[in-house]
Amino acid sequence: MASEYVETRSPSAELGKAGAAVKQGIISSLKSINEIEAEIVTLVRNTVSDTLKTTGAVAGETVTVTADVMKGAIAATEEVGTGLILSTKSVAKGVIMGVSDVSGDVITAARQVAQGAVNGASDIGADVALVGRRAVDGAIEAAKEIGGNVEEVAKVSIGGAISAASSIGNTAVTAMKEMLVGIVGGVKEVLSAALPGSSKGAFPEKTETPKQEGEPRHEREAAAMTEETAPEHEEPRAPARKRTRK
Repeated sequence: MASEYVETRSPSAELGKAGAAVKQGIISSLKSINEIEAEIVTLVRNTVSDTLKTTGAVAGETVTVTADVMKGAIAATEEVGTGLILSTKSVAKGVIMGVSDVSGDVITAARQVAQGAVNGASDIGADVALVGRRAVDGAIEAAKEIGGNVEEVAKVSIGGAISAASSIGNTAVTAMKEMLVGIVGGVKEVLSAALPGSSKGAFPEKTETPKQEGEPRHEREAAAMTEETAPEHEEPRAPARKRTRK
C-alpha cells in the first residue's frame, strides 16, 4: 500500500504572511498620512504668508489671519466628521511658518493657534486636551525648523492652551495640564503659574536629588575643616603653663 503524502501548512507560516501583509499596509498608510500632513503644512503656510503679504499690515493682521485659518481648519474637519486631531499639528505648524515667512510675530501666532485649536475643539465636542497638545507640538516643531525661540514658543503656546481650557472648565484645565506636562523642561513654570497647586506632584521629573547629593558632601567638607582647624584652636590654650607655677 503506497503511503500518501499530505501537505499541511504551519499556522506560524500563515501568521507570518498575515503579519507581513498588515505591516506593508500600515507602512503605506503611514506614508500617506505623512504626505497628507506635509500637504496641509504647505497649504496653510502659503495661505498665511500670501494673505499677510496682500494685506500689507503683517503686525496688525497676524492675529486675525491666524484665528481665521484655525476656524477654517476646524470647519473642514467638522464637515468631514473626522481629522481634527490629525490635522491640528500640521495647521499649527503651517501657521507659525507662514507668519515667519513674512517676518511676523511668531510668538503671538503661537499663542493664538493654541487658543483657537482648544476653543474650536470644545465647540465641536472633540478632545480639547489632545487637540491642545497637538497644537503645541506643531508650534514647537515649526519653531525648531525656522530657527526660532523654541522655549518661548513653547511657553506661550502652552499658556494659550491653558487659558482657553480655563474658559471651558476645571475638568478641561486638569486634562490639559496632564497632557502638556513634560513637553519642555523650561515651561513647567508656566503650568505652575496657570494651575495653582500643580507644583506639588505635577512634575515628577523635578526632584530634589541635587540637594540630597550635596548634603553628604557638605558634611564631609565640614568634618574635614573641623579636623584641620581643631589643633589650631587647641594650641593657644595654656592651662598647663599655669599649673607649672605652683
